[in-house]
Amino acid sequence: MDGEPAHAPAFDRAILGPADVTDEALAAMVAEHLGVGAVELTGCRAEVAEYDLDALTTAGRFWVHGTARHAGEVSPYSFFVKVVQSWTRSPQFANVPEPLREIAAASLPWRNEPAVYRSDLGARLPDGLSMPRAYAVIDIDDLSAGLWLQSIEHDASPWRAGTFARAAYLLGRLAASPTIRPLRALGSTQVVRSYAAARLEHQVLPVLHSEELWAHPLIAPAFGGLRKRLHRAVEALPGYVRELEGAPLGTAHGDACPRNLLAVGTDQEGFALIDFGLWCEAPLGFDLTQLLIGEVQLGERSAAELTQLEALCLPAYHQGLSDEGCDVPIDALRRTHALLMLMFFGLTAVPLEVLFGAPAPGSASALGERARAASFVLDLVESTTGT
Repeated sequence: MDGEPAHAPAFDRAILGPADVTDEALAAMVAEHLGVGAVELTGCRAEVAEYDLDALTTAGRFWVHGTARHAGEVSPYSFFVKVVQSWTRSPQFANVPEPLREIAAASLPWRNEPAVYRSDLGARLPDGLSMPRAYAVIDIDDLSAGLWLQSIEHDASPWRAGTFARAAYLLGRLAASPTIRPLRALGSTQVVRSYAAARLEHQVLPVLHSEELWAHPLIAPAFGGLRKRLHRAVEALPGYVRELEGAPLGTAHGDACPRNLLAVGTDQEGFALIDFGLWCEAPLGFDLTQLLIGEVQLGERSAAELTQLEALCLPAYHQGLSDEGCDVPIDALRRTHALLMLMFFGLTAVPLEVLFGAPAPGSASALGERARAASFVLDLVESTTGT
């Protein structure tokens, strides 16, 4: 086209769509980020942030990079932009039966994350925990929002055992912190009852009782030996739910796997929390499930390590509670932790989605690891005593 420059434009954020901001708003964010009075934007580009896991409530992840001039200097800047949405907009929602759609939509509360980033949680976190600064939280429409977040430099190397223990301790402090407690209201409540009445009752338990599941060529070799034990756990589930509803409550990140606790600082001793979509009030011990199981589910860590890690993490979490003034007997915490592991992982360790044509999550060896992890959880429940 006549008059159009031959080189790429210096400013190109079209990929952000309605999550974009004006150049004036971006300049103000850059100035705030750099800690200066004002800047002149000299370059800006947006690109997709590659990520190997899909999330039903995430519509997009992007990097925004650029340069800005201030006081005669030119400095680089970067932001991470995340677009969150109701999962009713996800293609997978079409597979939810019409009578269950209202329950299903409520099961993934996408508004939690914008609410947390609008709050002052960052100023309330205990030493050792932090979170990305939110430079803008934009309501795109009634069912989606855009988050302009601080870019976090972190240590992406595999966690050592001591890193897990440190994370567990800090999650215990998060759970019991009286300073953080008022912010529980930003997230979900009654998570045990809601999960049991929605996902377990309508999606998981009917399939666990299906003969077709246990005859499936991917399921039978890995999980066949657990069938009777899982069915006994299902029969006991109503009693387990009642136990958990009587357990003391705390604040939970909700999805505290290593991917959502970015190791920062020296020797992996601090963590930046990200992904607050499942922020909630939950029984104490809730965050230990994903801390221990997250990498096993993804085939990134062997289930053989669970015994060692659980032995480190439970006392560390308990110490975190204690240091925040929360006095809970460790045996009671172990029981609650075991039941939460069963509900939120053990009963869903079998990849039920294979019955509906979806690929199995990982290789046959990965399925074997999930089965060994489920066996570990069942052993943990059987080794504890209810009230």
